[in-house]
Amino acid sequence: MREAFEESEQPSSGETVKLLLHAMRYLGAFPGRLAIKLGFGLLSLVPILLMPWPAKILVDHAVEGVPIASPLRPYPVFIQPFIDTLRDASILEIVLACAGIQVLLLVLVGAIGTSSRETDQAEGYLAGGHDTATTTENEANAGFSLAGGILGYLDFRWTLRLTQSLNHYYRSRLFDRIQSLPISAFDDERIGDAVYRVMYDTPSITNGSFRIILTPVLATVAILAAAAMIQLSFGDHPYLVRTALLFVPLSLIATLPLATILRRFSTRSRKAGATATSTAEEGISNVLAVQSLGGEGREHSRFDRDSWDSFRRYRALIRTGMFAFLLGLVPGLYLIGGAFLYTADLVIDGEISRGDFLLLFGFFSTIAFSSVEIGALWFRVQSSAAGLHRVFHLMNLPVEKDPVGAQVLDGVRDGVRLESVAFRYDDGTLATAGVDLEAKVGQVTAFVGPAGAGKTTLAYLLCGYLKPESGVVRVDGVDTAEVTRDSFRSQIAFVFQETALFDDTVENNIRMGNPDATEAEIRRAARSAGADDFIRALPDGYATRLGRSGGKLSVGQKQRIAIARALVRNAPVLVLDEPTSALDPETEQRLVRSLREASRDRLVLVIAHRLSTIRSADQIVFLDEGAIVERGSHEELMARTGGAYRRFVELQTRGAA
Repeated sequence: MREAFEESEQPSSGETVKLLLHAMRYLGAFPGRLAIKLGFGLLSLVPILLMPWPAKILVDHAVEGVPIASPLRPYPVFIQPFIDTLRDASILEIVLACAGIQVLLLVLVGAIGTSSRETDQAEGYLAGGHDTATTTENEANAGFSLAGGILGYLDFRWTLRLTQSLNHYYRSRLFDRIQSLPISAFDDERIGDAVYRVMYDTPSITNGSFRIILTPVLATVAILAAAAMIQLSFGDHPYLVRTALLFVPLSLIATLPLATILRRFSTRSRKAGATATSTAEEGISNVLAVQSLGGEGREHSRFDRDSWDSFRRYRALIRTGMFAFLLGLVPGLYLIGGAFLYTADLVIDGEISRGDFLLLFGFFSTIAFSSVEIGALWFRVQSSAAGLHRVFHLMNLPVEKDPVGAQVLDGVRDGVRLESVAFRYDDGTLATAGVDLEAKVGQVTAFVGPAGAGKTTLAYLLCGYLKPESGVVRVDGVDTAEVTRDSFRSQIAFVFQETALFDDTVENNIRMGNPDATEAEIRRAARSAGADDFIRALPDGYATRLGRSGGKLSVGQKQRIAIARALVRNAPVLVLDEPTSALDPETEQRLVRSLREASRDRLVLVIAHRLSTIRSADQIVFLDEGAIVERGSHEELMARTGGAYRRFVELQTRGAA
């Protein structure tokens, strides 16, 4: 699974296109809200048509004194009604009328001046930072609008909710996917990397999807609207439209060669951030071990190196963007300078007025900046593509699925049987080979053997957590490969060797085994596990919160709560992996008696090394190198002179002596 978990260094250009198209499908969950966002965006472009006109009227007719009735060039039809109201107006009245229009635009859409660059934009980010993790987290809480004023406020609020809903939907799907991966998926992985993908890679969908959908539509509409205005009033001067549109190929020339580099740097930045997150997670989770071994300095140095590396990698992204900007700056200034001189010549030659100059150059700026948005689109989505690649790679990993036509397993009445079962890990290690075994309801079966003998792997196979490479696992004679996964696992209560507790109350931690358990059932399970006494001694008893991973408890106390959680599940199959390793002798004996009691109507499987735990088992299975060496009761196996189990017991008793 480790090899499958590791994605390629970076997505290719073709893969990037597929990633963005795949990401856009998630917007399909919000079609109405996205349509409203697009509507807000289109409304925000209205100032482009209106902003320059009051300034032209003011310059031509109030400053220059050109009569309203005889402008140098005719006004378009949608401006003419306003001009008609000013035919007999004084200069002061013209100034006040134009100022009133500008104030109205300012209130409604935050627009004032002569071009789209003088339009206020509403935007907000609920966090800030200077590495990939914090900047991408911003995108999960981003509200933005092309307009300001009342329209910008409404658009901002709408976009913020849409952005958060999209990111919640997206990362919830990733979290669900992780929960569906095989139990061995993260055996060799640093959990911090998965956390980074859920929290910091998923926000890439905001930037990627919004840009791909909104930029082509809104920028194209802005270009067409501004070009239409120029054509309407200055159709004899198409040079400005053509010059402004040259910014599209200019942006492509400046950004396309760097797109692959940006994608590579973004991938490396995200991996560096994931490494820093993993290092922090490991250092904090193992803080007791670090302190006890005097390793604080080493851990500090490790985190310092990984944290600084994440910032360093992010700076490479910034440098790439700055270089692309500079690459397009000089030719961009040349185009702007040429357009400025061309328009100025028209004014000098008397072909257009000074107000027309403002009008023309305002629309030229709109076309130029919108062209840059389209031309730089591919470059700007590269960082998002790197995050999407990491997320979709994890989401595309094979998950556990029920076979077609799988039947529901009602219960376990007789037992579980393994027939010639073999299993090999991804690295080629053979864990079990040709195992034949039967474990019956009403009995306690114990797996014994040296470390690495395959005991836990065999238990996982028996419970369906792992799929055998060959052979069959049967429950009451039914092949488990033909039953639904949930119905099979609902019959099992498993106490893992590494105790997993949650930052919740003791009662809720136990109730996790059975959400419908009554208070009496929880107390009874706790007593059977030898946990009731110490739980009642806690500050708030069963209502005491345990802290992260049960940090307030000893190892033995954690183990007993985990056992109580399994007992309250009341499943027909009970599996305990080293359940007494951290228990005192008295508690251990109490637990052994409880397991014997539970085995009356259950299949109980115990993996243990301690003789006191396993000697009363109905069936003891001794494993070595993935194969069953011996099986039988304690008395039967001890009767074998030179037997593997007997040597195992003699080593224990000799060591105890």
